[in-house]
Amino acid sequence: MDTSTAGHIVLLGDSIFDNKAYVDGGPDVAQQLRDALPPGWKATLLALDGDLIAGVNRQLRALPDDATHLVVSAGGNDALGFAHLLEAPARSVAESVTMFADAQDRFAADYELMAAALSEAGLPAAVCTIYDTPSAGPFYRIIRTALTVFNDCVTRAAFSRGLSVLDLRIICTDDGDYANALEPSVQGGAKIAGAIAALLDPGRQVPRSTVIGGS
Repeated sequence: MDTSTAGHIVLLGDSIFDNKAYVDGGPDVAQQLRDALPPGWKATLLALDGDLIAGVNRQLRALPDDATHLVVSAGGNDALGFAHLLEAPARSVAESVTMFADAQDRFAADYELMAAALSEAGLPAAVCTIYDTPSAGPFYRIIRTALTVFNDCVTRAAFSRGLSVLDLRIICTDDGDYANALEPSVQGGAKIAGAIAALLDPGRQVPRSTVIGGS
């Protein structure tokens, strides 16, 4: 992505970006992104705290006319809706895995529709994985493992369409990156904003991967 000319990046999704209510008066992700962008660039927040994957389709209809880049972080609230499966009785591991497979199918159907709409916008776009809960939490290992079921849907949808991926599981690795079990703190928001800015600047030295999603 060329940063030699000014652009307008739009943030879509949920409270990963719309985290103002959780930072105790500190800068939210949108403001931190504006501070990290090159001179002349703009950032607009359309993400809405509490929105599901399906809400991104509504947000896309409100894109500014001069939008040049899109970034989506969505799916955490959808995954949270399946949290009851962690305590669901099962007679075998296979039965438990089947319940998560059914949840994955439902999640994937919604995410594929959203990713298709994102691609159809015709702008450079990226999606974020669902990050882990703080490692100090009592159910960290269980939650982290369960989320891989849904993150697989995110990466498959992105890679099959050539969308970029910001892996928040790798970006937010410190418990201080979380304001609570779900939303990023000022510290975490700064990391997310920096990662988005790095996405726009191929010359910035950050870990990058190339994924071949098809032929």
